[in-house]
This record gives sequence, structure tokens and C-alpha cells, in this order.
Amino acid sequence: MAGETGRIIRQRWRDHWRLMLGIAALSTVLSALAWWGGWLDDLERGAYDQALTAFTDGRGLSPTVSVVVIDQGTLDGIRANERYTLNFGTWPYSRNLWARVVEQLEAEGARAIVFDAVMDERSSDASTDLAFAQVLRDTRIPFFLGVSTNANAHPLPRADFDAAPPTPLAPPPVPVATPEDAPSVGEETFPEDAGEAFTDTPDERVLPAVTAEEMARALAFPVKVQGHAPPLLEGREAAGEHQVPGDTDGTRAVRHPVPPIPVLVGAVDGFGLVDTETDPDGFMRRTRFAYSDGVNTYPTLPVRVAAGLFGAEKVELSDGLLKVGGRQYRVDADGGAAMDYGGGPLHERFRTVPLLDVLDGWVRRESGQPSGLPREVFRGKVVVIGGTALGLGDIKATSFLAEVPGVMKQASVLDTLLGDGRFITRTPLAVDLGLTLLVALVSVVLLMTTRWTPLEIAWPVVLPVGMYLVAGLVLSKGSHLLMALPSMAGLLAGVAAVAFNHLVANRETEFVRAAFSRFMEPKLVEQMIAERKLPKLDGENVEISAFFSDIRGFSTFSERFKEDPRSLVRILNTYLTRVSGVLLKEGACLDKYIGDAVVCLFGAPMRQDDHAVRACRGALAAKAEVDAMREEFRAKGLPDVYTRIGVNSAVNFVGNFGSEQLFSYTAIGDGMNLAARLEGANKAYGSVIMIGPRTYELAREHIEVRELDRVRVAGKTEAVTVYELLALKGGLDARKRTTVERYHAALALYREARFEEAASALERLAAEDMDDGPTKALLERCRKYAESPPPGFDGVASLDK
Repeated sequence: MAGETGRIIRQRWRDHWRLMLGIAALSTVLSALAWWGGWLDDLERGAYDQALTAFTDGRGLSPTVSVVVIDQGTLDGIRANERYTLNFGTWPYSRNLWARVVEQLEAEGARAIVFDAVMDERSSDASTDLAFAQVLRDTRIPFFLGVSTNANAHPLPRADFDAAPPTPLAPPPVPVATPEDAPSVGEETFPEDAGEAFTDTPDERVLPAVTAEEMARALAFPVKVQGHAPPLLEGREAAGEHQVPGDTDGTRAVRHPVPPIPVLVGAVDGFGLVDTETDPDGFMRRTRFAYSDGVNTYPTLPVRVAAGLFGAEKVELSDGLLKVGGRQYRVDADGGAAMDYGGGPLHERFRTVPLLDVLDGWVRRESGQPSGLPREVFRGKVVVIGGTALGLGDIKATSFLAEVPGVMKQASVLDTLLGDGRFITRTPLAVDLGLTLLVALVSVVLLMTTRWTPLEIAWPVVLPVGMYLVAGLVLSKGSHLLMALPSMAGLLAGVAAVAFNHLVANRETEFVRAAFSRFMEPKLVEQMIAERKLPKLDGENVEISAFFSDIRGFSTFSERFKEDPRSLVRILNTYLTRVSGVLLKEGACLDKYIGDAVVCLFGAPMRQDDHAVRACRGALAAKAEVDAMREEFRAKGLPDVYTRIGVNSAVNFVGNFGSEQLFSYTAIGDGMNLAARLEGANKAYGSVIMIGPRTYELAREHIEVRELDRVRVAGKTEAVTVYELLALKGGLDARKRTTVERYHAALALYREARFEEAASALERLAAEDMDDGPTKALLERCRKYAESPPPGFDGVASLDK
């Protein structure tokens, strides 16, 4: 048998190998076009996130980077400390606070400080800015600051790094605040006109101006590039797709750095870009290491920190390598790379200390006491300061978590630059395309030669899972192998192969369908073909929603056409066709037509978890379609086709019923009987669509209803609540909502046997909404019971009455 199977497979290869190669090549081309068109981006990003989470191990706590977090506890603690509030204000704090933090971190032995924020607006008390700058000059610890970009910022001139740097002039001395001092804190502002020079003018003392050339030298950095140039800072986010305010014509204006306050130039050891780098879905996965505004190149903050700590005078990007000083890193050909976060939450990757603890440590140290801070957290570490409190608005998403502090990105990139140097890079395009062709060819050969139905069914699952495992193993080594592209090609090739395999089978199926349709209902023929067996007289208990509709007074309607029955047939066919059409759109299975009545099932034979919602939508759609037909018929002088509808959800016995000669797929059970009774009960309640209690329970979050009554079906002892279906959720107008609320109030009085009060309330309601049928019906009953109260009244009506 095995030998025979092998012979058949070889024969199929010899007969169709050209077709197989053609299908594989075409699938590869189509998938590549879809990839370059961006249609697979979301799939690839999702698969990448899953693989990164599953196949990359957590690195544990970083040995090189620690984080000082501005958490909610810090915000609350400073706000609750009167001395801190007087000295530093509330968020955003006075720069005296950051001066104290710098002093304390230096005392703790930190290697460098990285501030993941910007300082581009002056304090209302500019002496705090001067004091902060003086502390930065006096301390030996390197301090690096973030810079943002904006399309409205003034462009800077080209930075001349070959010229000798000017000798910075120190600002006049400013007293340094102590915990007992209380400088005023106000909003920071930036001069509206930067002009050709940047100046500070505190206390009427004019500081030496910072020229535009000096500002350019402070913010820009030499980046030697071969191949791809650094991406241009454009009018949207550097790596996002956010529209710039005022950019109504879709153009992308060049962005320029927003200069920091001039007093920091010469005091800060380096500036780097901190603009958000996100994919179109808002997740931070990749980073670029330098950007350009067309004049200068600006490094990102982690790269500028690494350059400063390594003593590098320039950064080089060439041949898929990033070189900073004596270190080099493998990156993508475009000069970017994916970030290896090495884990999820910030506190699992980096030692974190609240800013409040650092501030308390400074106070204790100034008082001659130990700071109380764990020295191993800061000694020899690069300390990144960033916000984690939700109120600071710096919460982003990564492949690991949907909500992480934005400082996670800066700390992770910096840890990679200072640590093992491993970023995640893309495999070469030739490798991705070669793998795509191979996967497509394997798919088509396997399916077309074996023609094994279980493999055809399993392949759409086996292929993506296999690609996920292969790509995950490659990703664990630091390379991103595309998953969506080869998976798509393999699936396309598989679809083509399955279509070829079943060509002959489809011809045979058509023959069976044509032969058996002469004797059986078409849906049973389809079931027989799908199950590959003859239908049986059996079934199963399934919860479904049954739909019954009927034309009110159809006998009177048909009498008008007793001399012209053909017209009656045309009108009835039109009615049934249009009502059936809207029901089929909601997934109904048409059970039968009984004259003008339509019976259909939701939830069988195809299982539908939302069968009750579908049935309600179908009922409302049928009512709307009938309302439209009534207008058309009225314009043509035809009689009215007012329709009543009943819907009920219950477990019924569903299956093929009939004889050996003829089957019928339908449902039987009390649930079907109740649906039919609800349709007829509309007449007594003046309603159009009545639904049962189970339907309401399943669909209540999606519909607007009116509780009509509690009823007892003939032959049953248990009472059930019935409802009038009015609209989909949120579709009820204010007037009808008021009517329903007042009806419910009157119904409560009725159930308490307070018939006269209920009738009085309903009379007022009927006067305001004269077309409301349930109001009229309940009013008539209340008047009747007020004159002659029924014995043993329990608020339950008999449905057969």
C-alpha cells in the first residue's frame, strides 16, 4: 500500500510540476505585492509581538541603568509635604528640585544622569534656572537632557563642528536655594521670537547671549552616514502618522528642534531627541538613532548619552552598523533597529527608586544623616529620570504590555548601547523572499500530491504555527524573520492547490446535487453532500430563536383579488420575497411558508451564539421592510399588508422530519408553539413585535423593549413575561421612551389591582400618544376590571385569551 501511494504521488508530480512551480511563483509575487502595499503590516506586527513575548527571555535587572521614577506616590508625597511644596511647588516642579536631585545622585556615586524630558520654557522665577545651571556646572556628574521637535520651531543654522568651539561664559553667581528657601513657582514660558540669539534676562541682569550657531552646536551632533540618510524630521511624528495642526493640505512640513532654555547651553553635557517613535498602531517597537531637519543631524537621547560616556566625537551609520566610539552595533540597513526590551514591566528590567525617596535622601544628607538610599542602586549606574504616573501622560505600549511608562524605551535603548549591544534586526530581504517561495512551493506540492483531506483542513493552521515557531527561534537570536509574508504565500498556494484537488470532486458533487434535488429539498441535498452521507430521520436539542410573522386580516386582503388570483399571487410573492430577503441577511434559515405566514429559525442548522440578537434585528428589519411596502401599496391603491411578528428563544428539537419519501428540516417543541402564540397575541396587545422572556434575556444589551404583561400559556402553570420589541439599543426616540416609562408605571399599578389609578394614568398617556396600541389595550382592561374586578387576580393574563 505504501509503495502504491508513493507511486501515485510521483505520478502527480510528473504530471503537474510546472503548474506547481507556477502557483508557488504567483503566490510569492502576490504576497510580496501585499507586503509592499502595507496590507500585511498589522498581521506581521501582531505575530512579532507574540513571538517576542514567547521566545525572548527576560534579562533580569539591568547592571548598567537605574531609573528614578516620578510616580503617583511622589506627586502625592510632595503635595502633602508643606516644605517641599513651598520650595518646589507642584508639578511641573521648580528647577531647584532637579538641582537637589542632581546633587544627591552625584553623592550616591551615579555615573551619569539622563533626564527623559525637555526644559524649553523658562521658569517665572528665572533665578531657579540659573541656580540649576550653576549646579550642573559645579557637579562632576554628566547630565543629559531631552529635546523635542516642532514644525513651528525656528530652524537652526548648520553646525560647524570643524571650527573651534567658543569659550562658554559663566553666568553671574546665583544663591542656591536650601530647604528653608521658598522661591516662587510659576508657569514656564519660552520667548516667542528666538531671533538670531537666545538670551535670559532674570532680575534685570542680561546674561551673555547664546547665538543660533552656538545653539546648533549644542543640539546637533556629527553623524557620518553611508547608505540610507537619517530620516527627515517631518511635520508629523517622526515615526508616527499624526497630522500637524494646520496641515490641512496633507503636506509634511520639516520639524526643527525646540531649543532648551539658553542658560543650560554649556551646563548640560549633551542633548538628544525624545520625540515619540511609534508604529502606526501606537506601539513602540523600533528606534532610529539619528534624525535630520535637512540642515543638521540630531541623535536620539540614548545615542547622545552613549557618545558622551564613550568620549565619541561622532556617530557612524554604515553597512548595517552603528558605531559609537569604540563600540559598534548591528542595525538594519535603514539605520534603525527594533528594541529588545528584555521583559515587560519597568520594575522587572530596571532598579527603580521614586523621586520622593531621592529628595528625602538629599534632605537627610544635608542634615548630616545617612541618605537611607540603597547605594548599589545608583553607584556606577546611568540614572534615567522619567515619569510613570498616569497623570503625566507619558504612558505608551510595547510588544509586552499595552501600558508602560515612556521612559521604558529610553532606558532599554540606553541599556543596550551600554550593555550587550544587541538590537533586533531584520533578516535580509533576499532571505525573506527566498523563504516565501520555498514555503509556497512546499505547500502546493504537499497538497497537490497527497490530496489528503485532513491535511487540506489542517494546513491553514499548521503553516502559520510552523512559521511562528521558526521565526520565534530566529527572533530569540536577535533577528526578525518575516512571518506574515511566507504564511500568506503558503496559504495562497494552498488555496490554489485545494481548488485544483477538488475540481473533479466538485463536478461529481454537481451531478449528485442535480440528481437528488428532484426529490429532496435543496438544503437537505447540501447537508447530505457536506456530511457525505444520506440524511436520516433524526435531530438534536438546540437552543434557537424562532420567528413567526403573519399578515393581519389576510382573508379580507385576499377577498379583493378573488376575481384576479394571479395578482394576489404576485403581491404575496413580492411580500414573501422581500421579508425573506431581510431575514436571510441576518442569518435566518427559512423553515416554511404557511400561506402568508413566514416561519424561520435562527441558530440552526448553523449554530449562532447571537441567535436571539439576530432574530430581533431580523424582526425589526422585516417590520421596516413591510412599512416601506405599505407605502408603496397605498400609492398603488392596493390593500394594507400590516404584519405581526412573534419571536421566542428556547431549546427545541431540531432536525429532519418527514417520511422516507420526503424530509423537511424544521424544529418542534414548546418554544416554537410560544413563538406562534406571541405572533397572534400582538392583536390583543396592539403591538407589532412580541418577544419571549428568553429572547429578552439573551438580547437585552442590544435592544429597546417595553414590558407588556405577564402571561400564562394554555396548558402551562408557570407565568412568563412578554415584551414588545421597539428598536435596537439607542434607537428609541425621546417621545416613545417617555411613553414606555409611563406605561411601565401604569402596569405596576395594574398588577397591584389599583385599576382605577392605572386607568387614569393610561388615559392621560393615551391622550398624548394616541397611536400607542399597548396603552389602549391595557386601558381597556383596566376599565373593565375597575367595574368588575376578576376573582383571584394575580396580574397574569392567559395568552389564549
